[in-house]
Amino acid sequence: MKNYTITVNGNVYDVVVEEGASTGAPVAAAPVKKAAPAAAPAAAPKKAASAGAGSIKVEAGAAGKVVKIAANVGTAVKKGDAVVIIESMKMEIPVVAPEDGTVASIDCAAGDTIEAGALLATLN
Repeated sequence: MKNYTITVNGNVYDVVVEEGASTGAPVAAAPVKKAAPAAAPAAAPKKAASAGAGSIKVEAGAAGKVVKIAANVGTAVKKGDAVVIIESMKMEIPVVAPEDGTVASIDCAAGDTIEAGALLATLN
């Protein structure tokens, strides 16, 4: 028998696997004991919003990696203009301005790993 520790979605499981001859006969499953959950990794510190942060949020539609900042603070953008470009599943996805405005803050940097819904920038 071999013992393995497996982590699935942050839950830790101790698993016992019995090696047996392939006789076609059913093998009784060994009881599985759920180990105490592992401590959740510490969350990355949130970046402080710029003093001139705007009221219009530009949020990521998908999890991925920031590959390019397409607009700088102070840049006027129209609805649909790319503000940040993220890479997800080997595709580059522009995150666009939801309405006309001026970029008030950029709350990410190229190379950052982001989750869906993460605040990437704000507009005024």
